[in-house]
Amino acid sequence: MEKLNILVLEDDKLAQKIMAAQLTGHKLDMAGDLKSALGYLSRERYDIGFFDLMLGPDDDYSGLKAIKAAAEKGLYCVVVSSSDSEDVIDRAYELGARDFYAKGNEESNVADIIRKFVQNRRLDAGTDVFESAFVTEDEETRAAVTEALRYAPTDLPVMILGPSGTGKTSLARIIHDRSGRPGSFVAINCSAYTEDLLEAELFGHKKGAFTGAGEARKGRLLEAHKGTLFLDEIGTMSPNMQMKMLKAIEEKTFHPLGSERAETSDFRIISATLEDPKELIARGRMRFDLFQRVQGYTLKLKPLAERPADLFPLIRHFTKGGRRLSFTAEARAMMQEYKWPGNAREVKKFVDLVCCGPEGRIDGVIAGRHLKPRGFAPAVIEAAPASPAAAAPRPACGDGDELYALAMKDGLQAALDKVAEEIILRNLAGNGGKRTKTMADLKISTRMLYSVLKKNDDGGADD
Repeated sequence: MEKLNILVLEDDKLAQKIMAAQLTGHKLDMAGDLKSALGYLSRERYDIGFFDLMLGPDDDYSGLKAIKAAAEKGLYCVVVSSSDSEDVIDRAYELGARDFYAKGNEESNVADIIRKFVQNRRLDAGTDVFESAFVTEDEETRAAVTEALRYAPTDLPVMILGPSGTGKTSLARIIHDRSGRPGSFVAINCSAYTEDLLEAELFGHKKGAFTGAGEARKGRLLEAHKGTLFLDEIGTMSPNMQMKMLKAIEEKTFHPLGSERAETSDFRIISATLEDPKELIARGRMRFDLFQRVQGYTLKLKPLAERPADLFPLIRHFTKGGRRLSFTAEARAMMQEYKWPGNAREVKKFVDLVCCGPEGRIDGVIAGRHLKPRGFAPAVIEAAPASPAAAAPRPACGDGDELYALAMKDGLQAALDKVAEEIILRNLAGNGGKRTKTMADLKISTRMLYSVLKKNDDGGADD
């Protein structure tokens, strides 16, 4: 724990003991009256100050004078007072107070105040977050991420929007790392599970709760106790699962499958989706009450095509500690013109490919070869808003003999899945990669679409 210099202005002896107990481990000066507080302020440098306002039975809020003096010296001023009328609160903030709390819950409030102060001071002092953890030189993206990090040391839910590959998972992890929460960062991609499997994965299950449950398993909610639960692609959750998740978020309790005993978990929610939540709500695919619970602070990450200045910083980041690369003017121009539909994930894949090649100096021929994945025309790649596989021109479904052979070998469902897959990908290629239109055209679920996309993607880094 970072050791702070702290001043407390409090005339009540019992309240002094309570504050001292909550601030153990820090350098603490305790003032019992205004004169002593002003004396400390004239001699010492403090990081944060806790101030009572009424210093004696006949006092006329003399603690306000200490706030003014402390704020002028740059202290983070926190009022902890039994006087909390609107007029008093207004006066305290006008004089420089940064926080105002009523007495009675110091054990919880003081710890939160210290945690938020330390985290925000680190952020204000400047960090390497944009050089190593979340690489970007785009001013708009930096501003959005910086603002999101200011909410890191709170329990406020955060929703991250943006296309696949823009760094949603990375940002969620950074927010958790700066939250000060002692628990784990637990991530789950909701689109990768059926409804029943997602429930078992989130809530856990007892032995024998369903076919195949040979042993009890702790769910992700319990794993995230005192930590962060990251729900990626939350928009793919079924309405029934959303209702169960809403109850768990509201009550912080849930029942593992097959158990009558409720479990409790103090988790913080961060969620992400590449689709517009308002459209999901309008189409009945997201409950409005769940949206209200998970969207406390919302930010949207732009695709790489809208922040071209980030391309080469990302390449430098992905080659750090390994083989460094050089690019000719022709290669640079080709790379800048390319739309990078897979965003940072695709850049990482490109870097991996060229680093494995014999040349460290990348010319236009080498760059062009790796910017044109097998079987894809440049025009199709550049038009695709998602992964290259989603926009690839696909052949017509296999003929009857091929499908029959597949059904006889792997079963009827395998043949039906192949037909569905090729129809979905063909529709995507025909409409320029517009996923929402494909789902509407074919009347399929988000889960089905993303199952096909995942199967036909070459993989890559997390969102």
